[in-house]
Amino acid sequence: MFTTAADSDTTATAPRTPTGSGPWQLARRELRRRASVKVSLVIVAAFLLMAAGAPLLSALGGWSPDEFDKSAVDPYLGGKPLGPLGGISADHWLGVEPVTGRDLFARVVHGAQVSLLIALTATAIVVVAGTAAGIAAGYFGGRTDAVLSRLMDLTMSFPSLIFMIAMMSVAKDINRIVLMIAVIGLFGWPGVARVVRGQTLSLKHREYVDAARVGGSSSWRILTRDILPGVAGPVIAYTTLIIPGMISTEAALSYLGVGVRPPTPSWGQMIAESVSFYDTDPMYFVIPSACLFLTVLAFTLLGDALRDILDPRGSRI
Repeated sequence: MFTTAADSDTTATAPRTPTGSGPWQLARRELRRRASVKVSLVIVAAFLLMAAGAPLLSALGGWSPDEFDKSAVDPYLGGKPLGPLGGISADHWLGVEPVTGRDLFARVVHGAQVSLLIALTATAIVVVAGTAAGIAAGYFGGRTDAVLSRLMDLTMSFPSLIFMIAMMSVAKDINRIVLMIAVIGLFGWPGVARVVRGQTLSLKHREYVDAARVGGSSSWRILTRDILPGVAGPVIAYTTLIIPGMISTEAALSYLGVGVRPPTPSWGQMIAESVSFYDTDPMYFVIPSACLFLTVLAFTLLGDALRDILDPRGSRI
């Protein structure tokens, strides 16, 4: 069989699909092309490493988060930090707190540990509970779908922030970190469940699911082998989008005084305490606020990119 010159030109110029061009390989390749994603990943990794290595970093700085340094503040000026930019020096890399003289670097890194621990753990609970409820409602339908859907509606009808404040205010002798994780997770799962339920409804009548059902596969096997991989992309994208909301919720509750209590540091608590000193020591306000802003922005940009790639239909909606 002979080929013409036009055929050879077409063959030479036709785009070739690279090997390993599955959905996850394509998503990884697309993420590598975006500069915003690379910057976001660097910022997220830096804060995660900072939170994981908080004790080591504070020891490297030479101060614990609860250690006072009265020599770093001026008692005759209301405890204003000595030196420029809030007392930044070789001894205190980010300066000190007014009045107490506690090292701001040590408190920021330990605050990152507390804030990210609460946000990531609450997100994990929300995603696991929401995914399980959404798959069960979408796949089994009938009474199971009706009960779970009404429970989602009931939970989402509550003004969540008000109820979080009320619950955190009433419970006083409970570990605040564990309580915040439980309260945030209680009101966060219906959003994930609704997304997963919609995806499951579109997947449960696909040919490969019907074939598995006709072949005698159990419901558990179908859910874990066929349905769950199909909803994994939107769930991952949605997860990265709700993490910044969890971080902001923890910061808001601590800012309002019902979250993490002193002396345990958190970014929201530090921002709340810095309000009284914003005119005399602006760096005390700027540093934890910048950490909170950068973390939320990085997770948001990363989540937007993952949503565009893994769930393009949902991003258009």
